[in-house]
Amino acid sequence: MTSQTAIPTVSTPSPTRADQPQGFLIRVVGAAAFAHLLNDLIQALLPAIYPLLKSDFSLSFAQIGWIGLVYQVTASLLQPWIGLYTDKRPLPWLLPSGMFMTLFGIALLAFASSYEMLLVAAAMVGVGSATFHPEASRIARLASGGRFGTAQATFQVGGNAGSAIGPLLAAVVVIPHGQPAIAWFMLAAGLAICLLLRLTGWTLRHGQARLDSMARNKAAGLPRGKVIQAMLVIALLVFAKFVYIASFTNYFTFYLIAQFGLSVQDSQLFLFMFLAAVAVGTFAGGPVGDRIGRKAVIWLSFVGVAPFALALPHVGMVWTAVLSVIIGLVMSSAFAALVVYAQEAVPGRVGMVSGVMFGLMFGVSGIAAAGLGALADTHGIVWVYQLTAFLPLLGLATLLLPRTRAA
Repeated sequence: MTSQTAIPTVSTPSPTRADQPQGFLIRVVGAAAFAHLLNDLIQALLPAIYPLLKSDFSLSFAQIGWIGLVYQVTASLLQPWIGLYTDKRPLPWLLPSGMFMTLFGIALLAFASSYEMLLVAAAMVGVGSATFHPEASRIARLASGGRFGTAQATFQVGGNAGSAIGPLLAAVVVIPHGQPAIAWFMLAAGLAICLLLRLTGWTLRHGQARLDSMARNKAAGLPRGKVIQAMLVIALLVFAKFVYIASFTNYFTFYLIAQFGLSVQDSQLFLFMFLAAVAVGTFAGGPVGDRIGRKAVIWLSFVGVAPFALALPHVGMVWTAVLSVIIGLVMSSAFAALVVYAQEAVPGRVGMVSGVMFGLMFGVSGIAAAGLGALADTHGIVWVYQLTAFLPLLGLATLLLPRTRAA
């Protein structure tokens, strides 16, 4: 009788959480996008109440301009430095702390009794914004599961929605009831703080594992010379995109009134259609970039929109509506691709790159609004649209973008 010998089995240790494939966490990305909505809703409040502040404090246009400048400088210039610092020395609690700064800025804005207090309030709101964007963008990337474009686009759409809702709430809540009604926006800041505390908790629990997983899988970044080349091209593309977008967000209603004699109400409808198209295009550009590559989306976004932009100043009212929607859809698709391309070109510097990109967006938009207004005073608003129609052609510089792994 022969005995059977059991064949020993070798147990394979189960993979650790950090080694497992990391999926797209829609709840985390969605929470970051909703926090972006609340943040940008508050940021959009300040320019929306300029007429109220001008009347209540007997301000000149120059003084209004200084309020805007203080906000833009703090919101734009601080972002890259905050991102660079936190890339090297992570400060997870900085995100809700920045929103506390925004909360205090709103409170001061609601109860300010002097022009100097308004300037301090604008600076506090700007610092809160500068803290928010690079850190929240980092969380969206961590939760992307490799679908970086989709995560960035979702995050950005939240900001677009907040920028659109903010002026509407200001018109309903603040303008009829005066400066103290600004305090109601503290509720939005409070809700954002609660949300950011939860996101910070998630980062502390899972962020390092996700960072390690991404570090194992990432390709090497570009050489230093190529990085400089890439960032210069991106800066040019951001300039072209946001100067052209600023011509719509700030002056499209004036163009329609001057060109076609529309009423203010009718021109606002055209503007709403354009802004809705921008929101849709911003979201669509992310997933498309994940599929076909960042450079392809950037290329199509600029060069694809150029014929429509060049035709816009020379068509009738109906085609103006059609072309403005196409322009909003196509050109807005580039921003998520630009941000993700820059992050891939400089791996390990997500905060700095996000800060640079959002800082450029704020800075270029603010300067463009002032510059285009000065040109319109001198040459007329129709002339301005004939000039800015050539800006998408700067997208030809996309040919100079070096290739990254996903580009």
